[in-house]
Amino acid sequence: MPNSSSISEFLLLALADTRQLQLLHFWLLLGIYLAALLGNGLISTAVACDHRLHTPMYFFLLNLTLLDLGCISTTLPKAMANALWHTRHISYAGCAAQLFFLVFFISAEYSLLTIMSYDRYVAICKPLHYGTLLGSRACATMAAAAWGTGLLYALLHTASTFSLPLCHGNVVDQFFCEIPQILKLSCSESYLREVGLLLFSICLSFGCFVFIVVSYVQIFRAVLRMPFEQGRHKAFSTCLPHLAVLSLFVSSAFFAYMKPRSISSPFLDLTVALLYSVVPPTLNPIIYSMRNKEIKHALNKGLQYALFQLQ
Repeated sequence: MPNSSSISEFLLLALADTRQLQLLHFWLLLGIYLAALLGNGLISTAVACDHRLHTPMYFFLLNLTLLDLGCISTTLPKAMANALWHTRHISYAGCAAQLFFLVFFISAEYSLLTIMSYDRYVAICKPLHYGTLLGSRACATMAAAAWGTGLLYALLHTASTFSLPLCHGNVVDQFFCEIPQILKLSCSESYLREVGLLLFSICLSFGCFVFIVVSYVQIFRAVLRMPFEQGRHKAFSTCLPHLAVLSLFVSSAFFAYMKPRSISSPFLDLTVALLYSVVPPTLNPIIYSMRNKEIKHALNKGLQYALFQLQ
């Protein structure tokens, strides 16, 4: 049986068996990737260039778009290259790097979504203290903490996962390298350390989830006490995009890592992986800009400026 010292590369899951379907998957993934790049790129540009969007909420949204760009750029380019060139190979170092960046971006995004719930709580429940509690320095510190948390998680999980002896070959049953699939290749009892680290991470994630739930309970109580319907509508309109993004992210990631092995199958694993690694970065820009007049105005203004420059 091979061990980790003798493995120089891994074989990723092929998305299709025939050449025609592989090319179809390539064009499909390319379309999704370009849509994610365009959506997140437009929002990040609008937030960075429009001074009216230089507020804590949009500062955190800017960080979210950057994390989404990083997350989808970690998985799709390699999958597209493999589909185009009719290969399944990824180097050992490439697999480790892919897992590192995936854990980094996902962990940082979850931390940032937790911070964004606090931002909404302060904006709605403590509006008079908003400028004090969420000043520029506080926002920068919280964003740095989210990125730092992602970095710490990525270092711990990558080091723990790739220090395991691999006794079950080098075939990864996924189109990118992720922790559960690498653990399947490890020796029978040697993966318990990483499982323990995963359980510890899940406990911390659950703590963040409780914080988010408590924040939104307080938000909804405050909104329902507002005397005017216009104020309630405005408050809900700023919270619903965050709730939608959070629900999509948490539900897909939770099912990916907590589903019972008895219902696991290659097709289900592939579907769930797409849901948590590809769908959120693609849909988040649509969710945040769909009913946001400020984002739409900034995008229209930027488009008009670009067309004026071309004339």
